[in-house]
Formats: sequence, structure tokens, C-alpha cells
Amino acid sequence: MIRPAAPEDSAAICAIYNFYIEHTNITFEEIPLSVAETEERILNISSKFPYLVMEEDGELIGFAYVNTWKERSAYKHSAEVSIYFKNGSQGKGRGKLLLGKLIEELRQTELHSIVAGIALPNEGSVGMCEHYGFKKIGHFEEIGFKNGQWIDVGYWELKLH
Repeated sequence: MIRPAAPEDSAAICAIYNFYIEHTNITFEEIPLSVAETEERILNISSKFPYLVMEEDGELIGFAYVNTWKERSAYKHSAEVSIYFKNGSQGKGRGKLLLGKLIEELRQTELHSIVAGIALPNEGSVGMCEHYGFKKIGHFEEIGFKNGQWIDVGYWELKLH
């Protein structure tokens, strides 16, 4: 089941996301979040944009949202997409379902384009985005440093209208 995120989802979302902070290079955050910080992010983001969660057998297993791409006012019709799944839940087509629902909701907004920044290599995320028509628009080499290594980031864009 896919539904809007709620403050009660904060602990589950926090646990999913903190795994990526602590064990991967997928996010460039390096300090785990608290449940309170996660709840604040959910409330702030969902006041402006869709923030969705996916449940399976009553367990929250993934979340997806868009947030401000850049702070300057001319970027107001663009946003950056994020999607995360509980470790072990990836690679089963759920990401495509959740991203598809998010895109469907975003097409009802005034957003014109969404951008996905993907730490590379990451064939799963690239494939999921390209499935929905995202086009690669840029590649930054060694733009981040985490876990003792330099990380490339590619950017994909989808025009919604």
C-alpha cells in the first residue's frame, strides 16, 4: 500500500534512512538523524510537496518525496526526488511502483521538472529513473568523499508537463 507519510512514520523512516547514512555512500549525510529530526523533515517537506510511504504486510518498507532543488526563487518549479527502501527490500520492483505514484501526484502540481541525484555506480536507481523517462543531464566526478573514498554523482531530469 502506498499512502502519504505521517508524523507517526518518523521512527520507521529514520531507521531506513540511517542505515544508508551509516553503511553506504548513497546519501552524502554522515551523521545519523534522530526520530525528532526525521519528523521535522516529514512535516516541512509534506507541507509543500508529496511525501509518500510504502507499506507491506503492515510494515513501512520505503519512502519517497521531492524537496526544493535550489533555494533561489526561479527554481520554484523544480524539485529533487529521493527514494529509499529498507535494506533487503530493494530490487523487487517496489521502487518503480513508489516512484510511479510519486510522479503521478507531482503531475498534479505546478512543478515542471524533477531531478534525481544518484551516487554512482547505482544501476538500480538509474534503471528505475530511466524507466520513467528521466534523462541523464550531468555527471560530477569525485564530488563527494565518504567512507574513505571519492564518489561520483550523476543527475537525471524528468520534465513533468
